[in-house]
Amino acid sequence: MKQLILTFTALIALSVPAYGACYVDYKAKKDNPLRLHYGVAEVACGGNAEADLAARLAANGWTLLAIVSSFDETGLAERQESAANYFLRF
Repeated sequence: MKQLILTFTALIALSVPAYGACYVDYKAKKDNPLRLHYGVAEVACGGNAEADLAARLAANGWTLLAIVSSFDETGLAERQESAANYFLRF
């Protein structure tokens, strides 16, 4: 029985991937008057990044138009200037 429990525990531990930080860059809009922005946001790795980010943006009156790409922390520096005020804001 101990062997079965240890095997089961090991299988569970191996099946959970080890994720680092995950980020996306995205485009969003606000209407009346029309405003657009490009931003970078941290999202849950392996989760539904689009739904999560859309909800965070909507809470602030923005509509997610598209997720441009996803990346890890190595892609942050090159996007920081382009995202400006929307760098890791949402």
